[in-house]
Amino acid sequence: MKLTHFDDAGKACMVDVTGKVLTSREAVASGSISMKSDTLQLIKQGKVEKGDVLGVARVAGIMAAKKTPELIPMCHPLNVTSVTIDFVIDNKKNKVDIMATTKVTGQTGVEMEALTATSVAALTIYDMCKAIDKEMIISEIMLLRKSGGKSGTFKRAGTGKK
Repeated sequence: MKLTHFDDAGKACMVDVTGKVLTSREAVASGSISMKSDTLQLIKQGKVEKGDVLGVARVAGIMAAKKTPELIPMCHPLNVTSVTIDFVIDNKKNKVDIMATTKVTGQTGVEMEALTATSVAALTIYDMCKAIDKEMIISEIMLLRKSGGKSGTFKRAGTGKK
């Protein structure tokens, strides 16, 4: 399989999508942040000193999706049309699961935006809670699904309905 971000001379380049048709594209990424049970309880109760942890993390993830091409060098600037960030609190495992869904009508996929949104949402949770729990672990950031474009649909095995 040929890597697309290198030219014939081996130099890094942005993929030319000029000739590609506009299609509706969607990507879903997920990740987790594990923490002490006391930290999770403070988040759930809205008692973290810095404020509404999940509310701020949601906004940070949405902002990050829109800024992805400023962070990832070969990423195309996209007119992202939708970003949603969902959180699921897992009391048994003392973690917050994060899921970001991004959409665009464009010439290239929106996977990096979903992955960036997930990552920054997790980092924001860490930042807002680090004063009470420096042992938090961000993990399992991955693409769950993507659709649209020439390569069609990808769905990670074992990820349920999404």
